[in-house]
Amino acid sequence: MTDADTRPNDLLLLAGKVICIVMQAGMAIGAVALTVAIPALVIFRAEVFNQFAEATDAAQLANPLLLLIGVMVLGLAIVAMMFAFFGTLRRIIATVGEGDPFAPVNATRLSRMGWLILGVQLAMLPATALGIQLAKYADEMEDVNITVDGGWDLTAILLTIILFILARVFRHGAAMREDLEGTV
Repeated sequence: MTDADTRPNDLLLLAGKVICIVMQAGMAIGAVALTVAIPALVIFRAEVFNQFAEATDAAQLANPLLLLIGVMVLGLAIVAMMFAFFGTLRRIIATVGEGDPFAPVNATRLSRMGWLILGVQLAMLPATALGIQLAKYADEMEDVNITVDGGWDLTAILLTIILFILARVFRHGAAMREDLEGTV
């Protein structure tokens, strides 16, 4: 095999690693922002309450703050799951680069990735419900517009199924390789 034969593969693996690192960096920034914002919103809720009290009925403002905190907590959980997803994908890419994609650990990693995507989808359901309720309060305020787009993502559901199937394929491939090595 010439260097030209492996070069596109290496560029693909490099691109995968770079994308995973960039996505993890984005998730880390989001996690830090939410980790700071959630307690800040709780600690300074009186100040936030007073600032928004002029824009809407003050008696109804406590509920939107709780909804916002709920959305942020669920967002933090989603960001954490996606950080773990891209970290796991990066480790799979590393084993492919080393020439050992059917390592038994990759089957476990693929299953973990499937569970993470499923967890994100499950967390999106209450986050969407809270966001819809929050949007109703925003409609009552001037210069505030919230749109909510969420729920079940069929692409993510398909990805989950594919990841679980690939995990089985990798388990079977690793077992076949062990059998072959045992017979040689």
